[in-house]
Amino acid sequence: MSSALLRILLVLFFFASILQKSDGQFEEWCIADEQTPDGELQMALDWACGKGGADCSKLKVNQPCYFPNTLKAHASYAFNDYYQKFKHKGATCYFNSAAMITDLDPSHHSCKFESRT
Repeated sequence: MSSALLRILLVLFFFASILQKSDGQFEEWCIADEQTPDGELQMALDWACGKGGADCSKLKVNQPCYFPNTLKAHASYAFNDYYQKFKHKGATCYFNSAAMITDLDPSHHSCKFESRT
């Protein structure tokens, strides 16, 4: 095996071990897709916080996830809350193509995005 290939494999192993939780599961979050038009994003956010059953109370004024007060940020929090709560029941991170999965924790300041495995 060449030394370059060996180095690549070691780097890949290193990054995989960083991303992997102690129980062998990878963390993932559901966030708004930046390419989704605002109208579609708003409809998906309304569904997630309404019929979808996401807990959107942290998105209200003076709550930890109010800022940044943007449609994308609020939709990301709501989508993730819904996805984490219901993925074990078959829920997906789709929202009519308005969302996507990421392995980068979108939490910021006092706003914590849950990741359940």
